[in-house]
Amino acid sequence: MYTIKTEKSEKLYNEAKKCLVGGVNSPVRAFKPYPFFVKSANGCHLIDEDDNTYIDYCLAYGPMVLGHANQEVLYKVREQMDLGTAYGVPAKKEIELAKEVINRIPCAEMVRFVNSGTEATMSAIRLARGITGKNKIIKFDGAYHGAHDYVLVKSGSGALTHGSPNSPGIPADTTKNTILLPFNNRELMEKTIYEQKDEIACIIVEPVMGNVGCILPNDDYLKFLREITEENNIILIFDEVITGFRLSKGGAQEYFGVVPDLVTLGKILGGGFPIGAIAGKKELMENFSPNGAIYQAGTFNGNPVSITAGIETLKCLNDSFYTETTKKATILSNHLRDLSDKYNIETKVYNIASIFQVYFNKNEVLNYDIAKESNTELFNKYFFGLLNNGVFIAPSQFECCFTSIAHKEEDLTNTMNAMDKAFKSLK
Repeated sequence: MYTIKTEKSEKLYNEAKKCLVGGVNSPVRAFKPYPFFVKSANGCHLIDEDDNTYIDYCLAYGPMVLGHANQEVLYKVREQMDLGTAYGVPAKKEIELAKEVINRIPCAEMVRFVNSGTEATMSAIRLARGITGKNKIIKFDGAYHGAHDYVLVKSGSGALTHGSPNSPGIPADTTKNTILLPFNNRELMEKTIYEQKDEIACIIVEPVMGNVGCILPNDDYLKFLREITEENNIILIFDEVITGFRLSKGGAQEYFGVVPDLVTLGKILGGGFPIGAIAGKKELMENFSPNGAIYQAGTFNGNPVSITAGIETLKCLNDSFYTETTKKATILSNHLRDLSDKYNIETKVYNIASIFQVYFNKNEVLNYDIAKESNTELFNKYFFGLLNNGVFIAPSQFECCFTSIAHKEEDLTNTMNAMDKAFKSLK
């Protein structure tokens, strides 16, 4: 619970509940007794309505890789806004960002911009089904691919934290073609594909499962998925809404050296503005309308403001960016491991590039079933221990923490001090 002054946030929350469902516009933002309300953000800091300042490792759930209110991005966005905010016809900048995606992402030969990660995964699955003429898809327990019907089955993120992972309102006929398998399990994947390969259109996978904490693939597991899909005429989709442009310039597929057929992107691609994208092999992508028969459209597809922010953000993601943000996440992860030993608290800490998370769990977290055995009550105490000492992370055991280029040495020092106080309070 809060030990800092939050009276204004409490008042706003009570007001919000009268007009916003649950007082929030996304369930991941809700936590008890009430969320704090942000007044402003700059760099790696959030300031709430009670003037509390927090070092931010949630970063809007990932996209603020340059920190909040990056001046280079905002300058170009303001220029674009004077030129118009939506056209409904093509604009030159769409080509520029598409070329940048193609230059960076190994599987990308063509791109279709959409407005969110949810739209991207929904459209990628439709594309895979339309091309193969098959209906079934494989997703992994605990993976979150957006809030659309085909994939909102045993999902991570808010669906895992806030109630039933199998959301009411989704017809059984809709999910009968969604096959759920545990991540990092070769045997069950081989068995499933052997028995149903003629019915399976695609496998959609988060290369690093970022919506059930931070679960890394076992050695060569992604390579195994690539090989088994190629052998059985199944399209492999990497959902890189979180990992895209964060693990490396070319995302997880460059980082792990595994190239899928299609990739879905979002978050960082928009530089803090709403965006999504599907990219992949030309022979597959050209099945989208207007070239092909598989329909995909959107009034705000390729929105010039989001496109501009994306162009400027990607310009900043050079080699030194990845070295620096990885170093920061590694420092904090190692400190968490040291604190676990110091206070004799069983945890498992995982980090990759600029992503990290601590599980209050004695077992190695390899999949959803192990992750959900974590001590969420202890995590909640840890969360408030950080919050009351000026550090904000996502309020769920089943999300990630992120570092940005805006986090400075002083921020890391203050964060490690807050972590120490938080762990001490758990004893």
